[in-house]
Formats: sequence, structure tokens, C-alpha cells
Amino acid sequence: MKKLESSLLNMVLVLTSVAVIMGGILAFVNHLTEGPIAEQKAKVLADGIKAVLVCDNLTVTATDTVRQRDAKGKEAIYIVYQTQDAKGNKLGAAVESTTGGFGGDLKVLVGFNPEGKILGYTLLEHAETPGLGAKADKWFQKGEKGDIIGKSPATPLTVSKDGGQIDAITASTITSRAFLLAVNNAYNAYKGALETDAHTGATPQIKK
Repeated sequence: MKKLESSLLNMVLVLTSVAVIMGGILAFVNHLTEGPIAEQKAKVLADGIKAVLVCDNLTVTATDTVRQRDAKGKEAIYIVYQTQDAKGNKLGAAVESTTGGFGGDLKVLVGFNPEGKILGYTLLEHAETPGLGAKADKWFQKGEKGDIIGKSPATPLTVSKDGGQIDAITASTITSRAFLLAVNNAYNAYKGALETDAHTGATPQIKK
């Protein structure tokens, strides 16, 4: 087999061939992992909904997408999962809400009962500093220093430093503000979804 001459053209051809082959391999691997990743995300969400609504046996009866603008006029999208228990009683809803934290986006899932009181919450995604902002996962849970469980954001929840009643995470006021904003926005989205359903008279369908 004749050895390729060492030239700029041959080098470009070789590098291009390697890039194409590697791109094909990466695309194939991505295709193989796409399904399992999607399934894992769906499981995390399903488990999260049960956790924030404090009910292991529930059904998501409707999934609403709510678009609202913040104080700066920026549009944000919220996903509202309406639920009921095994007996058909309304449990309330779990709401996905995202705001900008200290290190990046902070996505929370908040559970509300039919009266709008917080049943529970979980962090779905965050980029906060480990040991500081990341404490939001526990700090605002029932019995903890910043406990928000059982409270209603009908009057927006704010940290004590801003005149509110919620203790901020130590040395992480920015993250605490972002977290509470996400919760307040989730509440507004929940109420917005209820008002839309009441206005349209739509009958939600059970998602299987």
C-alpha cells in the first residue's frame, strides 16, 4: 500500500475523516442514551410530584403550561401538574418554576393544596455553591430554620432581611431570595391555571 505523502491537503483530509467518524460515533451514543435519560428524568419528576404533594398514590389529571411575565417584563414558563388521589379527591398541584440563583438557574417543584398552601417542595436543578446555596434543598423544609411548609404565598414570601418572615440561608441571601421568588411565581402560576380552567370550563383528562 502506497504511503500518503505528507502534505497539507492529506492532513486536512485525514483530520476531516477523523472528525466525521467521531461525530458519527457520538451521534450513535447519544441516540442510545437518549431514551434512558428521558426515562430517568420522567421518574425523577414523578417521584418529585409525589414527594411535594405528600401522597404516594396519586394521578396527574392535567398538565397546564402557564406563561407569565415578571416585574421586568420577561416571560417565564411554568408547568402545572393538577392531581387527585386514589378516591378522586383533588390534591392540588405541583408546579415547576425556574429563577436565576447565585450560580445559575434554580428550578424548583412546589406542591400546593387546593387552598394554595405549600405542602412540600424539592429542587429539580441548581448550580449553587455546595455547602451554601445548595442548602436550599433542606433549609426551607418543615421544621428547619426557613420552614415554608403550610404557608401561603398569597402574600409573597420574603426573607427577614427584606422585611419578611423567612430566615435566609446563612451567607446565601441571594439564593434564598431566588428560591422564594421561584415559590411565589409557582403560586401565581397555580392560581393562573385554576382561573383559566374555571374560565374555559375545560374538563381535564387523566394522563396515562
